Amino acid sequence: MEAKIGKLVESVGSFFSGGGDTIPWCTRDIIAGCEREVGEAATEEQKNDSIMRLSWALVHSKNQEDVNRGIGMLEASLGQSSSPLQTREKLYLLAVGHYRNGDYPRSRQLVDRCLEETQCFDAVTQIRGSLIQPDWRQALSLRKAIEDKIAKDGLIGIGIATTAVGLLVGGIAAIAARKK
Repeated sequence: MEAKIGKLVESVGSFFSGGGDTIPWCTRDIIAGCEREVGEAATEEQKNDSIMRLSWALVHSKNQEDVNRGIGMLEASLGQSSSPLQTREKLYLLAVGHYRNGDYPRSRQLVDRCLEETQCFDAVTQIRGSLIQPDWRQALSLRKAIEDKIAKDGLIGIGIATTAVGLLVGGIAAIAARKK
């Protein structure tokens, strides 16, 4: 019985704390290492790869300023993507950044675009006869996390609205009872 109560308390706590997503976090040390790597890049290709790693680290940070910086870097470079694969990765990272910022509708829009890019990329690789079959579980996992957050926020909103209506009705009933 205690185990069941413990699981119930844990699930309620997880619901209100926002736990449950599987998106990794990144530390300030990793970000600093990526920043050094960008500065030390010898070629343009190395620099572009280093910038992608830095963007990844920034949008996975717990620091809001880092996340916003990563979003800005990705948005600025999105039109300069050299391949559909790179566009897909940038869209995914942008979706992660907006998810971290709590902008779930924008995150969902971006992850949907990412998944559309994936379908186009899959079709192209099949046409070329390539054995590469990109499996984009990360994007699907992010989409589920976004949907869960949106649903949770909706339930919390309904709970708040119900509480407000209950208090209003209770207040009206108390006033009516006093007048009698």
